[in-house]
Amino acid sequence: MTRVLFLPDYGTQIGGGHVMRCLTLARELTGRGAECGFAVLPRAAEVIRAFAGDAVQIVERDWDAPIAVIDGYDYDEGHERALSAQGRKVCAIDDVMRTHDCDLVVDAEPGRAASDYHGRAQVLAGLDYVLIRPEFLEAREAAMASRDKDGRRVLVSLGLTDSGGITQSVLKLMLDMPCWEAADVVLGDGAASTAFVTELAARDPRITLHINSRDMAGLIARANYAVGAGGGSLWERSVMGLAGVTVVLADNQEPAAHFVEENRGGLHCDARASCFSTDFVRALDTLANNTVIRRAMGNRAAGLVDGQGAARVAAAILALA
Repeated sequence: MTRVLFLPDYGTQIGGGHVMRCLTLARELTGRGAECGFAVLPRAAEVIRAFAGDAVQIVERDWDAPIAVIDGYDYDEGHERALSAQGRKVCAIDDVMRTHDCDLVVDAEPGRAASDYHGRAQVLAGLDYVLIRPEFLEAREAAMASRDKDGRRVLVSLGLTDSGGITQSVLKLMLDMPCWEAADVVLGDGAASTAFVTELAARDPRITLHINSRDMAGLIARANYAVGAGGGSLWERSVMGLAGVTVVLADNQEPAAHFVEENRGGLHCDARASCFSTDFVRALDTLANNTVIRRAMGNRAAGLVDGQGAARVAAAILALA
């Protein structure tokens, strides 16, 4: 049995995307007979337990594994060389085109190509390698067939760590908008907006709060449109044909959000811009009140990714052994 050590970053400012895409990959590897261990800080360990249960192990960094997968912006060539010196094959998951000295680089950003990277690594680049859990692809056809094109149920999912309390800010903008009738709000345990949304849901029956939801595919399936972050969850919504307003929270989220809008699969706005409030209200109103546009956007979004990326990356990682 091949062991794979995962080293993902996690934090209030970093977000949960690194951990979640590593969990997606670990699930695929486990299904292929690998044993996966995560070396993380206690706060990230809680998230891993919430979403993976006992499917993966929490281990120390010196856990004996011939393959290491790193995912985080603080890792550099020096870290990769140090892992290689321990006798490990190293896979780096990237989305900002850092310089690498490893065996395998995975960059699933739209428009990326192997030629964007230089060095000894094998490179898997582009949307064919987006890491999406299989339940999203499995639920796509039924979700798209049953989605009420005139419905007004919105999914609000702006990242597990809710960077800067963005969920609270967005909900305050939405409260007086007549374009929605029910909202499923997804947060991670300990997110900045939890107290606000809990109190709001207690007095507003339109709002349902979901903490560490393990049924994102179900929530996406019953939504008519979404307000979501621009990380990996953007591709989960896309593969299930759910159009939405993508709220960009960081530089690394901009390329994917722009790509989806340019391909008419959704709209986006930048939470860091001074005109964010105006842009967001306009975008959500446009999406919610034009069912023809919304249905067309959902269909186009579903065609952007095929949902097989985790299988392709897992096969390449196991080949390293």
